[in-house]
Amino acid sequence: MDFDHLLTSYFGTADIDQLAASALEAGIERMRVDFALEQDSGKRFGLWALLYMLGNAPDLDVAFKDADERDAARNFMDMIDEAGG
Repeated sequence: MDFDHLLTSYFGTADIDQLAASALEAGIERMRVDFALEQDSGKRFGLWALLYMLGNAPDLDVAFKDADERDAARNFMDMIDEAGG
C-alpha cells in the first residue's frame, strides 16, 4: 500500500499536518473500522502501520493472529522508532 494514497483516501490530503483535529480523528476512526474488516493481510498491515505512525494502532496481539505478522509489525515499530518518528 502506498502511504500517500492511504492518507489521501482517509484524510483527503497527503499533508495531514494541515488537518483540523476533528478531520484527523474522523479519518483515524474510518481507518480503524476498515482495519477490522479487511481480510487481505498486506492491506491490513498497511493500515496498521499508518495507524501506528499516527499513534492509534491496536495492540499487536489484537491486530495480528499470526506470529510472523506480529514479528513484522515489531520490526516495523523498531525501524520507525530508530528513525525518530
